[in-house]
Amino acid sequence: MLRRALAFCVCALMACAGPVTLAAEVVQLKMERSDESVYLSAAVRFDLPTVVEDALLKGIPLFFVAEADIYRDRWYWTDKRITTATRTMRLAFQPLTRRWRLNILPGAISVTGLRASLSQNYDSLSEAMTAIQRISRWRIADAAEIEAASRHNVEFRFRLDLSQLPRPFQIGVAGQRDWAIAVEESRQLLAEPIRDIPLAPDLTREVTKEAVK
Repeated sequence: MLRRALAFCVCALMACAGPVTLAAEVVQLKMERSDESVYLSAAVRFDLPTVVEDALLKGIPLFFVAEADIYRDRWYWTDKRITTATRTMRLAFQPLTRRWRLNILPGAISVTGLRASLSQNYDSLSEAMTAIQRISRWRIADAAEIEAASRHNVEFRFRLDLSQLPRPFQIGVAGQRDWAIAVEESRQLLAEPIRDIPLAPDLTREVTKEAVK
């Protein structure tokens, strides 16, 4: 009886739980610093489910969002958020050329629009996904915002933005595990000095300062 009761409780808890997130992990997270800026490099690992790939092949673009928050420790209160940086990556299949187009936008799609994006075409989906899953030297903050005498932490998040899917499609995929692609990682900001910064037009002003008391 006791075993049955425990099994029933476990099933009930699983039924009440929210949608299960698809297995994804941050395999690399590194911060670097120049005299003017703080940069983040990251690598995210996950497999694109078949149903998601099928949606791409049917002409539905996908939007992946990377976000980075920097917090300053405060012993007397909650940590203060210093900056927030957002990058949106739009992936779409082009049937006529059989190629994959990736647009990288500085900020949220609702704010910047595709006109502010940096675009690249790929011959295969795997090549495009590799570009999405690897972020190199992304400018996330001004160096002046980081106080040398204070401890800072970085919260990095990566997700598939379902809110950008067509409205009827959003209803159909809500709660489905294959579409719940998300991962986050927190780490103390120990930025290594950097000497050479590659020029990246259109992607160098991605920082939104938010003073949070």
